[in-house]
Amino acid sequence: MVQVPPNIEIPAGQARGSEAAEYLNELVSKMAFQGWEFYRIDTLGVVERPGCLAAPLGVGVTRTEYYVVCFRMLRSKFSKE
Repeated sequence: MVQVPPNIEIPAGQARGSEAAEYLNELVSKMAFQGWEFYRIDTLGVVERPGCLAAPLGVGVTRTEYYVVCFRMLRSKFSKE
């Protein structure tokens, strides 16, 4: 799995609408060169609960979503496993 940024930043006025696809295409091509096959993209949520001192001060639960691109490497038919 490779974690990717939640946003792709580009300079003002240079949006083409294909930035996300181009980013993912570059990542998938790089990994394919290393023998990995694209499998899927997943979203993982991480919940951070406030500590015992922060909760009484009104600090709430924070949820952050991360995006990961999953790759797989197929075992060779000549593999011993």
